This record gives sequence, structure tokens and C-alpha cells, in this order.
Amino acid sequence: MSSTIRAVLFDLGNTLAAYYHVDEFRPVLERGIRNVLGELRHRGRAAPAFEEALAEALRLNAEARDFRVRPLAERLVRIFGAGVDGDPELLAAMSARFLDPVFALGRRYDDSLPVLHHLRAAGIKTGIVSNSPWGSPAALWRAELRRLELFDAVDVTLFCGDVGWRKPAKIVFERAAELIGVPPAHCCFVGDDLAWDVEGAAHAGMLPILLDREQRHAAHAATSATDLWGVVERMHR
Repeated sequence: MSSTIRAVLFDLGNTLAAYYHVDEFRPVLERGIRNVLGELRHRGRAAPAFEEALAEALRLNAEARDFRVRPLAERLVRIFGAGVDGDPELLAAMSARFLDPVFALGRRYDDSLPVLHHLRAAGIKTGIVSNSPWGSPAALWRAELRRLELFDAVDVTLFCGDVGWRKPAKIVFERAAELIGVPPAHCCFVGDDLAWDVEGAAHAGMLPILLDREQRHAAHAATSATDLWGVVERMHR
């Protein structure tokens, strides 16, 4: 391991665990909308028609250009009506139901735990630094990390909702370095997205490595790896 690297930070989705790619999100979104409608009807609450809710959801399916987080609860109020606002327990339940289809897809990659354990044994600090779909609550994602047995395998976890900004905003990477107690120049960041992970980390002064499990970015082969053991090998160079 390069003596300059004292911490390795990982993206979550399609890096440590498989979920979906951006172009596969619509059916996941549709299932989430149906789940929330079911929750509202179960509680005897007024609810829009599925088509109306989906149309509004598709309109809101965009992130802020300045990378500020648009929280899930705010979007749910826009989609399902102001009647759900002001009821934190209801909004929490709606958020959980919305995320159920996402979590149903989640599976940990076989190399994730072995590599995290290898790094810890080598004295390298590790963390998970991730955006969450639609600014969904960090608490629900930490529960998901526990389900995947990843939470205790790293030293820190940081989601966009914790910071109020999404990757590639520099503040996210700076906050991660602060939490883990290692200057950015001595951090390596591993992720599957060229803009959010690679460019964002580089802008913050970290060493970025692109994890290209499906070899979607052949032009970046010189600065990428196809699995996490390949990441470890690249950090030795």
C-alpha cells in the first residue's frame, strides 16, 4: 500500500453493493410510488391517482444544479399533497415505503467485505460516502448498511443528507476527510461515477480510482479497476 494513502473512502451503489443504474430507475420509482399510495390508503388518508402521482414524481426526478440536496420528504409532500406535511411519523413511513423497492435490489458484492477487512488489517481507515436517491434519509441508509453487513466494516459513513449537498460538491469530500481524520491528500476515493466520484474527489484533492465493474468506461482503463482487489493493486503503484 502506498505510504501516502491513510484512508480509502468508497461510494456505495454499484461500488460496494449493486442496486440499479440511472437508466434503470423508472420502474423502481413506479414501485416506490405505488408503495406510498398503499401506505396512505392503509391509513385512510387521501391519495392522488397513480398516474397523477407518477407524473409529478417524474417532473421532480432531477437534482439541483448546484448539488444542494432536495430532501425526499419535501418531494413526497409535492407528489402526495400538503395534507401529509406536518406529520413526521407519516412522512417517515412514506419514506421507508418509497425506498423498499430500492433496498429490495441491494446485494453486497462478494469482494466488498474481504477488501474492507484487508484494508483495516493493513491499518488503513475506511469509509462510505454516498449520495442517496432523492435525498432519502441517511438513517434509512445506515439501516441498509447494517443489513448488508457493511456498517461495522468501515470507520465512518456519510450520506448527502448528512451534509446537505450531493457529490460531486467539494464540501462532501472535505467533510468525509474531516470525519475520518485524514487530510484529503492522503485519502483515496473509489466509486463508479466519473463526475460524482472521480472528478469530485480529484477536485477535493483526493486520489480517485474509478471502479468499472461492467467495463462501461474503456477510455479510462488506465485509471480504473474492474473489482475491488484491482483497486487495492492500483493503490500499490
